[in-house]
Amino acid sequence: MDEVMTAADATSGSAATSPPAWIPANLALISAFLACAVAQFLKLFTSWYKDRRWDSKRMLDSGGMPSSHSATVTALTVAVGLDQGTGGAAFALALVLALIVMYDATGVRLHAGRQAELLNQIVCELPPEHPLSAVRPLRDSLGHTPVQVVAGAILGCIVAYLMRAA
Repeated sequence: MDEVMTAADATSGSAATSPPAWIPANLALISAFLACAVAQFLKLFTSWYKDRRWDSKRMLDSGGMPSSHSATVTALTVAVGLDQGTGGAAFALALVLALIVMYDATGVRLHAGRQAELLNQIVCELPPEHPLSAVRPLRDSLGHTPVQVVAGAILGCIVAYLMRAA
């Protein structure tokens, strides 16, 4: 009886050719998550440069330099483009998602953050007996400036390219 050797059988003997089972082999997914993590980590240093103090909470906050949202969706888009080409539906979907996320970060979310900042100032000026004077301040670091979005997009491109080269 003849045995048929599958591709899985051929690569199972070599640990160097296939990643461990717990690591997903999806370049786009890994690139996106890595770009997000790197962007969030970099916020520690950019906030230190701006405020001259270390604030570990910045690693979990939205807003700030660079935009982790932009880094994530750009890394996803570039990785899909490098892996599958730019002519398919997956690239089109990733590109449209990236454009919407980056537009939203500089538009709606940025202005919502500015409104929260203004509302916080108004509440601070209320007399202590006013019912709203004890309200917890709104988060005002929601959106991104265009420079922060571009920095995140550049970071996403670099991460996806380096992941492809690795």
